[in-house]
Amino acid sequence: MEQVLAKAFEIAESGDVSTAPDGAVVYSVSYMPTNRNKENALKFVRENAKAQMLDDTPCGQALIALGLDGKVNEVGEEITRIWRIASARYIAAASGNINAFVDGADERSTFSTTELKEILRNPNITAINGMEKYTFAQAFKPQRY
Repeated sequence: MEQVLAKAFEIAESGDVSTAPDGAVVYSVSYMPTNRNKENALKFVRENAKAQMLDDTPCGQALIALGLDGKVNEVGEEITRIWRIASARYIAAASGNINAFVDGADERSTFSTTELKEILRNPNITAINGMEKYTFAQAFKPQRY
């Protein structure tokens, strides 16, 4: 397993995470009782040609191929760190509007702990779900499950 984790860290730190402008899609399901946000994100991606989740990038596909998919709260600390590294890079590479399926997101989720902070740091990202990103962040209220 150590070799798999070492390879996964390498992929998370250097794999291709690029998306088209206005094409980045994030979702939050960790610690939540349902996968509704992911299901809605998948539907959005199917219906919008340039939309892409981290899972769809070469980096995400390589991590999934290693068997590292699943909810943050189910996969262990090391794998969670790997996905958070990839998520931070994914957001850093994004631009324009981010489509976020994060209704009821848990305060411990990758969106709450990593992605939202990276969105606010990235000057190339202007909006979340069509709302100015700072306005969205002020209105966003993470949950505790």
